[in-house]
Amino acid sequence: MKYSKYSAIIIGSGISGLYAALKIEQQTHLTDGILLITKSKLGESNSMYAQGGMVGVLKENKSDSTTSHISDTIKAGAGLSELNTVKFISENSDKVVKDLLNFGVEFDKDENNNFAFTLEAAHSVRRVLHSGGDATGRKIEEALVKKVYENSNIDIYEESVAVELLVNIANECKGVIVFNDITKEYEVIYSSAIILATGGIGQLYKYTTNPIGATGDGMALAFNAGSVMQDMEFVQFHPTALAIDGDENRFLISEAVRGEGAKLVDSDGIEFMYRYHEKRELAPRDIVTRANYNEMMSKKLDNVYLNATCINTETLAKRFPTISKKCMDNGIDISKDFIPVAPAAHYMMGGIKTNINGETSIKGLYAIGEVSSTGLHGGNRLASNSLLECVVCAYEVADYLKTIELTPPKQIDVCIKDIIEKYSDEIYLEEIDVTSMKRELQNIMWDGAGIFRSEETLMNALNEVEKLKAAFHRTNKCISKSEYEFRNMLTVAEMVIISALKRKESRGAHYRTDYLQTNEKAIHSCITRSSLEEVKKMINKDNSVTDTEFYRISNN
Repeated sequence: MKYSKYSAIIIGSGISGLYAALKIEQQTHLTDGILLITKSKLGESNSMYAQGGMVGVLKENKSDSTTSHISDTIKAGAGLSELNTVKFISENSDKVVKDLLNFGVEFDKDENNNFAFTLEAAHSVRRVLHSGGDATGRKIEEALVKKVYENSNIDIYEESVAVELLVNIANECKGVIVFNDITKEYEVIYSSAIILATGGIGQLYKYTTNPIGATGDGMALAFNAGSVMQDMEFVQFHPTALAIDGDENRFLISEAVRGEGAKLVDSDGIEFMYRYHEKRELAPRDIVTRANYNEMMSKKLDNVYLNATCINTETLAKRFPTISKKCMDNGIDISKDFIPVAPAAHYMMGGIKTNINGETSIKGLYAIGEVSSTGLHGGNRLASNSLLECVVCAYEVADYLKTIELTPPKQIDVCIKDIIEKYSDEIYLEEIDVTSMKRELQNIMWDGAGIFRSEETLMNALNEVEKLKAAFHRTNKCISKSEYEFRNMLTVAEMVIISALKRKESRGAHYRTDYLQTNEKAIHSCITRSSLEEVKKMINKDNSVTDTEFYRISNN
């Protein structure tokens, strides 16, 4: 087995990981350098699929203010957004946007060379920046990838999966074990700063806008290492994915299309959002998603439609070139035809519990971007706040690491030695074809822990996941990237189901058909590996755990 060391390791190559690597290198002298690990090719990430844009509360936008943005975020967050976190991220928006410009990121401008802002759901003013019309994530990602490739102080591992964190008896992270899917070799990499930037969990669901790599890897890594996880029941479903199946995901029809005036309609062109919310198409995402899903279920349809024909043809072409082309490739002219749309899993609002510096409950382990739960999004993310959180928190973790001596550990304890030994052992296993098992898990999660949930559907999902775990029979070492990904998916699925099962209320994106009320007190749900096992034992014993008992166990 190969051994190496770095001053800092970033796992994940989306916008948060790339920006963190560049900022750490820019701000800190690192004797042992920086390593960026990606399980695919550099540039392939969930960030590439972010169309609508990034919130920018900029000083030159006189119609906007941090007060307004904070208010919008908290309203959308369904009582679970943390005020201090929201305030910090909003107030640092102008700084990070201007800093991104220094790294070659370009945002669209109007005819007067001013930033062009668009409106999205639940925003009170136009404040969403975009790039390339509807290719914001891709444009930011490409600019940052270019800068990373040009930086000789950042090493890159591609096609490499982080399989286990090296945490000692003192609850300190001292490195990571990495599996190269090409060579099938393992490597122990020591470091005093491990930053998880691995994105979300969309591939757990039958329908998702997320690419094939969104399998919850970072969340599973942190959870297995003993980290505190927060609000894992809050999965955001986007209301308008193109209702045409692709290879592994569904194409996103950005919320910005509705922001420009598109209407949701049935097959006869009749609008229906007026029945669900006074803001109609620009209501919070959870409401629009449930409205679309309810229309589909009540009429036994596979989709509803988005009518963008009311938008000026020139505006459509300029603002939404990516969407226009994708639809045209499928025989849909969005200037003349209705777009078939349906909800799909889109964003994970829960994740590894962190503060604004990215610190987790394990010393030396940090998390930024979608893999983390800072308290910004609460129970229902405000549109385009995700990219803002990515860059603000990446900036802050880099700033925080300036205050720490980043030197790899000089010695390791028996806990870490045991982990390394586990991966040093030669084992001979036949590779499992996880394709059908993955499809089964996606169906289980969509039906049991999806847009509408109940105790019956969640308990059924939990039982079915347990059966899949038994059939998979990989508890430690796997022999391929796909096996490691599926192992992570099973781990995260259990967290989502258990957390959803025990939140006996409907709040934000978490909707219980058997508990329609929203409790007066908003409480974060926190869970660890040990507390999850304790809850499972109690459920298996008598199929019940009181709310009080669950939160006592979860928050210990």
